[in-house]
Amino acid sequence: MYFDKNSYTVEEITVGSETVRYRAWRDLPYAERPVVPEYQKLNLYAPEDYFEGRDISGYTIENAPVFMPNTVGGYMPGPADEPGEVPNHPGHPNTVFRALQHGYVVAAPAIRGRSQTGGQAPACIADYKAAVRWLRHFAEDLPGDQEKIITNGTSAGGALSALMGATGNHPDYSPYLKEIGAAEESDAVFAASCYCPITNLDHADMAYEWEFKEVFDYHRGGWPSFPAADGEMTELQKAASRRLAAAFPEYVNSLGLKDSAGTALTLDPDGNGSFKKYIEKVVLKSAQRAIDRGDDVSSDTWLTVDAGKAVSMDFAAYVRTITRMKTAPAFDDMTMKSPENNLFGTPRTPCRHFTAFGAANSLVGGETAPAGLVKVMNPMYYIADPHADSALYYRIRHGETDRDTSLAVSAILALKLQEQGIDVDYHSPWHVPHAGDYDLEELFAWIDKICKEKQ
Repeated sequence: MYFDKNSYTVEEITVGSETVRYRAWRDLPYAERPVVPEYQKLNLYAPEDYFEGRDISGYTIENAPVFMPNTVGGYMPGPADEPGEVPNHPGHPNTVFRALQHGYVVAAPAIRGRSQTGGQAPACIADYKAAVRWLRHFAEDLPGDQEKIITNGTSAGGALSALMGATGNHPDYSPYLKEIGAAEESDAVFAASCYCPITNLDHADMAYEWEFKEVFDYHRGGWPSFPAADGEMTELQKAASRRLAAAFPEYVNSLGLKDSAGTALTLDPDGNGSFKKYIEKVVLKSAQRAIDRGDDVSSDTWLTVDAGKAVSMDFAAYVRTITRMKTAPAFDDMTMKSPENNLFGTPRTPCRHFTAFGAANSLVGGETAPAGLVKVMNPMYYIADPHADSALYYRIRHGETDRDTSLAVSAILALKLQEQGIDVDYHSPWHVPHAGDYDLEELFAWIDKICKEKQ
């Protein structure tokens, strides 16, 4: 590992009518023994104004937060991001461009993914941690405040951001970090921004079937790991759905969840109860924000509005409206063809089961990933662990029409974090699907608030 602070380029990029000028250090190895050397590197950017003695948004070269986005999706490799345009949206500045424009230092790591040899779990989280340790190792020579690192990601990348926030310095990750030669520094982060995190994978099947209970037709657009498809689940899949949905209440009740008023959030054997009412409140709050800003919600017939207030909803009609995307089981597939089965594979065994249900109901046999490996990919196991240095702040966004994972997954994550006294900004934006970085002004306002109150 190395860092030559004088080995940089001053660059300028214009997108649409806006220009940002910045200093760039590229292809900085963050591990001494990389498995995929061309990937285990990061790019570092800082506004050039800082080196000319100016401040931006009230920040200086010494106290600017370090924004650390990842580009991981589907647990595939995530390349190091660059300032530029939003993909498929010419003329629209991307997140890195906006972050530099706002005055943040940006550290953008490339992160290994499941399609690479040596890229399956836990490579992605080990790489993210190693990149944070690199920043701390060279903190004296770097622009920005390395104690104000804010991770950011979407989907699987949102899950990684959640993991980064929950697992700082936990010894479970030490063997993986030593293997790749990460610096002997802290990998704890200040805050985590998580868009639609595909997380809590060992309970995500149950949560998905609880939400989409008795909705057996599925509809999904295409992407490389999941070709477009519309249809109805098989009888075997329907039976799996009912069994998984029936198992979810026991899991929820085991968590001891409570809302902000201290009310216990539980489910009865039929899947009803105060936890379900809490999920409905999350959706109703989303609808109310939409109403307050003048959106027309009349087409959402599952929603009851009285005198400008979203007062109730038909939950079953709501999930039928947003539609099911995945067949049962959604994550630990009975034929081991899901991205997550591949995530928990090995070079010798490309796909493995990772839940007891998946292993017991496998149609293809095969291996099951070790419990310890499944654990290090799930932030839920670390939220109350005294050996983990948690982020102080979380921002979690899960779109109201997101069907990639259950809304219950992000709600449970937020509730358990709040239980530990962590400051959590949680919301389900109205009519937003599985997506991220769609509200950068709000995200940056949140970052500014939490950073400046700690100065």
